[in-house]
Formats: sequence, C-alpha cells, structure tokens
Amino acid sequence: MDPVMERREFMALVAGGIVAAARAAETQQASVPRLCVLAADSLSSPWASRYNAFIRGLGDLGYVDGRNITINFLSVDGQYERFPALAAECVRLRPDVIVAYTTPGALAAKQSTATIPIVTGPVADPVGTGIVASLARPGGNVTGQTVMASGLSSKRLQLLKEAVPGLSRAAVLSLLTDPNTALQVQEIEQAAGSMGLRLQNRGIRTADDLQAAFGAVAKDGAQGLLTTLATFFILHRARVVELAARHRLPAMYFVRDFVDAGGLMSYGPETLSLYRRTAVHVDKILKGAKPADLPVEQPTTFELVINLKTAKALGLTIPQSVLVRADQVIE
Repeated sequence: MDPVMERREFMALVAGGIVAAARAAETQQASVPRLCVLAADSLSSPWASRYNAFIRGLGDLGYVDGRNITINFLSVDGQYERFPALAAECVRLRPDVIVAYTTPGALAAKQSTATIPIVTGPVADPVGTGIVASLARPGGNVTGQTVMASGLSSKRLQLLKEAVPGLSRAAVLSLLTDPNTALQVQEIEQAAGSMGLRLQNRGIRTADDLQAAFGAVAKDGAQGLLTTLATFFILHRARVVELAARHRLPAMYFVRDFVDAGGLMSYGPETLSLYRRTAVHVDKILKGAKPADLPVEQPTTFELVINLKTAKALGLTIPQSVLVRADQVIE
C-alpha cells in the first residue's frame, strides 16, 4: 500500500477515535444527574446540619457529589426576598431536580418552572400554602415533606400550659413574611380560647424586631411564649433563647435546636431524619417517578425535649406529669 495512503488512513482512524471518545465523554457527562439546591442560608450557618443530613441521605443511596451526581448549592443567605431570583437561576442551570428548602423557597421554585421536578425539604403546610394540591396526590411537578406545623401548634400550647402552672397569659412570636404564619396563629388563637388563655400575637419581619417584640410581650404580662414554625427562628435561635432568658419567659419551641441552645422546651418532629429522607424522593424521581404521583411524606416520630437547667434558672418547677412524657431531659 502507498505509504501516503497508509498515513492518511491511520490519521483518519486516530481522528475518528478522538471524536468517538469525545462523544462518549459527552454522553457520560450528560448522564450524570444534576441537582440544584435552593437553600435558606449558607453552609457556614447553623442550617448546614440539615443540608448535611440530606447529603448523607444521598450517600446512603449511592450518590456522591462530583462522581455520579452534580449538586449546585444556591443560598439566599437568610434574605428570603431573594428566593424568586435564585429560583430563576436554578432553572437556568437546567437541573434534573430542584431541591427547595422553606416554604418561600418552594413557592419561588414552583413559580419558576412547571416542568422541572421539585422536591421540598420539610415545610409547614404545603397544601394550605398552595405548594401541592394534596398530601396523597400532590399533582403538578412538586412533592416533598411536611412537618405538619398546623397540626402541632395547639399541642405545643397545651404542653406549655401544663409545664407552667397558673399560666393565664401567653404570647406567640410570629414571622409576618412567612406564608404559613396566618394558619398557625389562627390555630393557636383557637386553642388559647378553648384553654381559657389570653393570647398576644406579636409579629415581626426581621431579626432587628426581636428585641422590641420580647420587650412588648413581657410588658404586657406574658407568662409564657411560643413561636410559629419558621426556618427564620432556627437561624436566629441563639438570639431568641437569649431574649427569652433575659425577660424570664418560659418558652416552647417547635424543634430541639432551641433547647440545645438553652431554651426551655420543644415539641416536634425529629427534623434531621426528615431532611435525610428528602434524598429518597430525589432518588425516585431520578429513576423515573413523577412528583405528581409521590405522596408528600409526613413525620412519624415526635420528641418532647425539656431543659431542666433552664427551668431552674427561671425558678420554674416542671410538673412530673410533663417530665414523664419527655423523650429527653437535659439536666
């Protein structure tokens, strides 16, 4: 064979091999699923433990970021008004699934796309806020989890009343910018009426409002306090707990993070397991399931946590009838 022809054939084979390898690499890269996580705060904040639980959940299912899945983490850094813009950025990244934390984050994601599957982290009331049509059959492109906030608010008030003998005036600290607030406050008000309690609702918009809000409820003579369920309060739990202690207000919270930070007591779902379970929905969708057909998961495990050291500092004796129901007592 002509040496020139041999060289040409050789070069053609090499070129063909390079093209084939490039196409194979593109195909392999395209087959790696992409997630976009829309988060409330950064990975350097207290919120990070929840994101890490989600990552561990993915790991349990065999997903490793950078190896067989790509995760784009976007955070509003506590500025909830940025959720719509960040949700739009998520959509531009063309992920296979959007994981949206908090109710404002989930609503922003839903408003940004009707086609990309969305999995919510644990949110308070996905039906009442319009995220899904129902828990059993979400419909549309959104599914996820709920912490059943509207079903637990009255239970928290009842436990606070039992823990603080003689309680007649209580205050609820609520976040006015949270779409779940009105539903929770309504339930707490109805429960307070049936318990014969006078209730003061103090709404705030930013962390700068916390000091004035606590001062106002203390001046009004509140003998106990609870907050509505909102990620905002978790992010600012150290400040909330400090102000409750300063004004000597026995407080009931919706998650144990507050009690671990020195708060009096909490009742609610074990949240880290919920965040870990978010990965299960993601896995099912990546394997072909439709969000509309995946029921929104509800928590099955609840915990009552009491901090006796805080109770002692408040001069409060928790009745034995309450202590025996606690899942954990911090002494």
